[in-house]
Amino acid sequence: MQRRVVVTGLGWITPLGNDIESVWQDMLRGASGIAPTTLFDASTFPTQFAAEVKHFELEEFLGPAEAERHQHASRNTRFALAAAKQAWEQAGLNEPVRLDPPCVGVYIGGGEGPMDFDNFVEAAVNGWDPTADGGRGDLDTVAWAETAYRTLTPDSELEQEPNQAAGHLAVLLGATGPNFNTLTACAASTQAIGEATNLIRRGVADVMVSGGTHSMIHPFGVTGFNRLTALSTRNDTCLTASRPFDAQRDGFVLGEGAAVIILESLEFAQARGATILAEIAGYGSTADAFRITDIHKDGRGAVAAMRMAFDDAGLSPRNIDYISAHGTGTEENDKIETLAIRTVFGEHAHHVPISSIKSMVGHLIAAAGATELITCILAIRDGRIPPTRNYQTPDPNCDLDYVPNEARTATVRSALSNSFGFGGQNDTLVVKAFEA
Repeated sequence: MQRRVVVTGLGWITPLGNDIESVWQDMLRGASGIAPTTLFDASTFPTQFAAEVKHFELEEFLGPAEAERHQHASRNTRFALAAAKQAWEQAGLNEPVRLDPPCVGVYIGGGEGPMDFDNFVEAAVNGWDPTADGGRGDLDTVAWAETAYRTLTPDSELEQEPNQAAGHLAVLLGATGPNFNTLTACAASTQAIGEATNLIRRGVADVMVSGGTHSMIHPFGVTGFNRLTALSTRNDTCLTASRPFDAQRDGFVLGEGAAVIILESLEFAQARGATILAEIAGYGSTADAFRITDIHKDGRGAVAAMRMAFDDAGLSPRNIDYISAHGTGTEENDKIETLAIRTVFGEHAHHVPISSIKSMVGHLIAAAGATELITCILAIRDGRIPPTRNYQTPDPNCDLDYVPNEARTATVRSALSNSFGFGGQNDTLVVKAFEA
């Protein structure tokens, strides 16, 4: 019989703030973390706004000495460190606890860190020889290398690698057990939590630090999503730009941040007297096997992931009191996610409240799923469902209950959280109130 897995700690760094309780209250009142971009000059870009993390200093979470140990960490890794510290402390693991370090692991959905963009561009510009190749231009590798050697640093090159957040977390927490990173685009942190759950179930670890972190608000990140026409371009009304399920939606808003939860086997948590916040009941992971950026028109991967999660949890759609949607605000995602929910839930789909917090915090990419799972746990705790902000115009293709604009009081015993990523990745978690 596999072990049950429970949640004992939560932490996040978000565009709305950097602690669990104040951010949760902001979500319930429908606040927005979206504003004009400040991390770089976006004035010439089609999208000139984002959901940035604000007023963040790592020292406030780790203290000066510990923060110094991670001084070279990239922006997204620093977010992960702060979120993990919050979760670790809430779980009571900073107190004297008999931990076997090899039984404490890390599984993060960590995106690539922001690169040293200005110095990279300087090297590229200085290395370009417009007279080479018969006037067509080519890279002068010697000139490029001379500038790169002077401006680029080994630390920044190393720290942009996606696995670095997991390594820094192991150092911070003394976790010498399994250490993994997954980068399955927007589904990464949901997949990380699901796979971490399975490690505990199998007895590989007693405690797993899991979640996600990402920061793509830089020229390369924004350029890429603009080229894909995935971002909203409502530069004059950015506060209402993220409009999941609304007929006037025109793309998602790029966000950044980190969300981390502490997972434990039920036996281990109970033995040390931990406060149990919720139980991870089910996990499903599938691939569309269709196209790299397009979702299959029937939502077949999303349907399969949700059904797999229900089978794993031993629950049915009628047991679900709330769905945290992937809900990006793109034309295709919202329409096909709605279709997938209808397919799985049948007529009951019209009776389940659904919302997308991306309407308030933007799309945190690899950190999105973990952030949304935390809101499910808080909805279970408080009996409050966060709204979908900016929902004004119904779309005939999106005909379910999206909890428009105002939070709702409801009894939530079980919730489902969806995450779908480029490449056709689909991951779903079912979380429920803990019952001994």
